Amino acid sequence: MDQPLMVDDVRMDEDDIPRLPDARQRLPDLGRLRLLVELRRLGTMAAVAAGTGYGTSAVSKHLAVLEEEVGVRLLTPDGRRVRLTPAGERLVEHAVGILAAVEEAQSELRGRTDPAGRVRLASFFTAVEPVVLPTLARLREEHPRVVVEVHEHEPESTADLLRSGGVDLGVVYDYSLVPRVVPPELSARAFEEQPLYLAVPAGHPDAGRPVTVPELRAFEESGWITNSRGTDDDELVHRVCAVAGFTPRIAHRVDSLRLVNSLTGAGLGVALLAESGIERERPDVAFRPLDPLAGTRRTFLLARAGRWSWPPLAAVAAAVLGGRAGRQGG
Repeated sequence: MDQPLMVDDVRMDEDDIPRLPDARQRLPDLGRLRLLVELRRLGTMAAVAAGTGYGTSAVSKHLAVLEEEVGVRLLTPDGRRVRLTPAGERLVEHAVGILAAVEEAQSELRGRTDPAGRVRLASFFTAVEPVVLPTLARLREEHPRVVVEVHEHEPESTADLLRSGGVDLGVVYDYSLVPRVVPPELSARAFEEQPLYLAVPAGHPDAGRPVTVPELRAFEESGWITNSRGTDDDELVHRVCAVAGFTPRIAHRVDSLRLVNSLTGAGLGVALLAESGIERERPDVAFRPLDPLAGTRRTFLLARAGRWSWPPLAAVAAAVLGGRAGRQGG
């Protein structure tokens, strides 16, 4: 007859000991969950293979094993490709949260010493000088072992780079009338909101006063100036003008805000600008505060969900958020 097992002087029969799950009950492998998330993001197994270093057949086999682990069909043929089933889509939603929680737990466990490491920071051009440079100076004093590598990118590119792992943290913007859709594997922390202005030639008869959205009808025949790299500025102009009741004529698409101001001062167009994009010292341009109905420009940090507590990234984020709060409070 079998003898009872003794554990810490507590008598336990074999039937009382919890069993490890068998192959049909085990939890999904985190690496395979990540492959499923990447398939949802990239669209094809070949793209997942290229991005992860696996062969395409290995990706396919891992996902087949994942289906066995969860006990439901996750993929279905779609021509020469595959697409996620409704169960697969739902598992991706869960997987994003699971992977983020694991990353956050790992980051917290590693964060017991002074932060050290390289953070790749992507930012749009007009935030580099007022936001990024003060952050770098603050970090040099407070966390000298954190090294920040700055990349200039428009918000759309920054989101793609964050999702692919090309950068660690992003400074991005959107407009309240053109809100940015944040992918589920990313999360955002807002830290600034700026009013909008209509830039007009200084000789305009109403140059010295604010402008309401309905009054923009006076500029229906004017050429409008927008950004050539991103779509948000273009969309903002169209939406604001739609509220005013007309379709704008886009005359110029340029990247340089200085050139936007110069074109406006030369009488070659008008533009919608956030506060950080106007050059108040220019004698040839007037900046008319725009009706709040047109909304605001919002700036925020963007990172992969679960990465906020990674010590180097947390130090950079705190320097950005704390620095802006201090400036606005002063």
